[in-house]
Amino acid sequence: MPAMHIPLLCLLGFVLWTVLLVVVGIAAVRLTAIATGKAPPNGFPADVPHGSDRYRRTMRAHMNCVENLPLFASVVLTGAVVHAGSPLMDTLALTYMGARVLHSLLHIASGEFAVIAVRLISYVVQLVCLSWMGLLVARVIMSGRLV
Repeated sequence: MPAMHIPLLCLLGFVLWTVLLVVVGIAAVRLTAIATGKAPPNGFPADVPHGSDRYRRTMRAHMNCVENLPLFASVVLTGAVVHAGSPLMDTLALTYMGARVLHSLLHIASGEFAVIAVRLISYVVQLVCLSWMGLLVARVIMSGRLV
């Protein structure tokens, strides 16, 4: 059976992308504001809007990654356990990751209608890939080809 290297690498890439968003897009902004005296260390309450529009969009893009990461991880890790690797699974995982990064970048870039529409398309691509990957994994499980 083919190994699940590509989907597992995509999973690690998803984790790193999520961390990158928080470090570069959120933590760096906060640390700069604190270091320059523009905000106190406790000046970023979660329940009060603060920062620029782009900063708030970055926070939402990060949270969107946090919300979707467990879904992708569940499918990829289950697929690895049951040895559901295939060239199609690799392609779907790579497509998912490309759409995920695009989705985040579009989320951060703008709240304009045209951008939101493309962002929605990228999310639909992710849902299709994730569902298809899940079906591939389920097919292996149902076939009893477990190793």
